[in-house]
Amino acid sequence: MKSSSSNARRPAARNNGTSANAPRGEFVYAELRAAIGTGRLLPGERLRETEIADQLGVSRTPVREALKRLELEGLVAFNQPRGLIVNELAQAQILQLYAMREVLEGAAARFAGEQASALELDALKHLLANQRAAKAPVEAAVANRQLHDAIARAAHNEYLLRAMNVLTDALALLGETTYTVPGRMASGLRENAEIVEAIVNRDPDAAEQAARRHILAAGAVRVGMRFGKG
Repeated sequence: MKSSSSNARRPAARNNGTSANAPRGEFVYAELRAAIGTGRLLPGERLRETEIADQLGVSRTPVREALKRLELEGLVAFNQPRGLIVNELAQAQILQLYAMREVLEGAAARFAGEQASALELDALKHLLANQRAAKAPVEAAVANRQLHDAIARAAHNEYLLRAMNVLTDALALLGETTYTVPGRMASGLRENAEIVEAIVNRDPDAAEQAARRHILAAGAVRVGMRFGKG
């Protein structure tokens, strides 16, 4: 595990923008949350109050406050003997997370097949084209997330959106995208194409089943990445 002193994964340095004008505890919290969500801080990475305070130009008090909030949200955990780290999900937690994703993403695709407007259908086709044009795993992962976010919005169900948002924090703890696995960019694109095709064809049953297959496949790849295939 690389040290959190790595420049590539440090929280962004404090600047003179609007975020820097927020209360210091809130500012540090937002910076650390963003660093975890974008992978600049990886699961298992140690979080040192002094280093974070120096990087963000604040005292240790707002850093301590921010870390407590993140710990309550499950993004940070205490590990003996390393101290505070970015939380790491156990295999059982990852399986539970993907089981819930399968249900919710399937429901979102079904509802989108029933409720999406013509404009939203065009947007889904455009987002799928963006994924098809992706050349690197990170680009493909961003395009995939944008597509699934658009499907969720096209479902027009606020309670479904709320439930899906609950998973957002846990998704940030998965680390490197599954699209780094050889062949996953192509298979993920095919799976998403099946989802979009079913939604555009107003076939809710096929849309739900395609979305469930997509999440099942992604979950199998994720478990293989983290724990090996055997």
